[in-house]
Amino acid sequence: MTVDKTSPKKPTVRRANLPDHALIGDAAKLPINATQPVISMSPLVLPAPDRIMDLHLRVSAPVTGENLPLILLSHGQGPSNNLSSLNGYAPIANFWASHGFVVIQPTHLGSRSLNLTIQDDPEAPWFLESRVADCKLILDELNQIETLFPNIKGRLDRERIAVVGHSGGGHTASRLLGARGTNPSLKSFETAREPRIKAGVLLASPGDGRNGDGMGPAALNTELIYHSHADMSAPAMVVIGDQDGFPFLTTRGAEYHADAYHHSPGPKSLLTVKDGKHGLGGVSGYDVAEATDDESPERLAMVQRMTWAYLRTALYPDDQAWSEARAALKALPHLGAVEDRV
Repeated sequence: MTVDKTSPKKPTVRRANLPDHALIGDAAKLPINATQPVISMSPLVLPAPDRIMDLHLRVSAPVTGENLPLILLSHGQGPSNNLSSLNGYAPIANFWASHGFVVIQPTHLGSRSLNLTIQDDPEAPWFLESRVADCKLILDELNQIETLFPNIKGRLDRERIAVVGHSGGGHTASRLLGARGTNPSLKSFETAREPRIKAGVLLASPGDGRNGDGMGPAALNTELIYHSHADMSAPAMVVIGDQDGFPFLTTRGAEYHADAYHHSPGPKSLLTVKDGKHGLGGVSGYDVAEATDDESPERLAMVQRMTWAYLRTALYPDDQAWSEARAALKALPHLGAVEDRV
């Protein structure tokens, strides 16, 4: 007779479903609304006859909801081959969309995925003014975008639009919020303030140019040396990492990225990310070159939630999301700190 020596299978111990990354730590204590599934479409192609090529976009939105506010998300330059395009910035684009925003991501001409050079256009490789024009074109063509992406048709609140940019994209956002150059001979001297944009967030953004004082070797060859935030009057939050010593842009260290807060008219807020570097925990992508020494699910989750809260209140003044987030972060100083001024 054969004896079955196998033990009965133990029942699987089930865990609760996780709405967030398991490693976000104390960032989970920052308040946030309920998450939704996200629907995304790319590439959407906007005709742009005055551009080297048509404008390619990714649009992401929650599957339900009406009167949805918009975020224009401007990518940075960066060393990766794909993140400086509509294919990057999933950690923040998906988060904001899952919490009630429609997020529109253009591929600017400076994207490494396009590999355009000075032989293609004298504005290469940064295409600073072209970036601004891309965002204005998107706002001009919202009807066309809705046609291309029927799932969002009739669901946009066109009176509540924000712009967010990371690194070089922060320069783009600052221009749309009112910053401009100091050299009258350059196009950047003209204001690019976009009144349809009500507020913005600058993530590790370039600071004041100071005619090249304290600028990094790459930035010295661009119009960034003339950049000034003195006229950036629109409401904005500036986000910096306190360990951001990105030499590509500056030799001044983290304080350079706070210029937009200190040298512009209010109202402004400054979020300082504790131990954060130029990637701010990994805003541009998961497990990527930009964040090899900076990736942190906890820091990233803090940036996600704090930027969401700021934009909710900036676009809906009666919403208490920002005051609640500030209060919660005050009890978590190891994650970061906020300053506000009017």
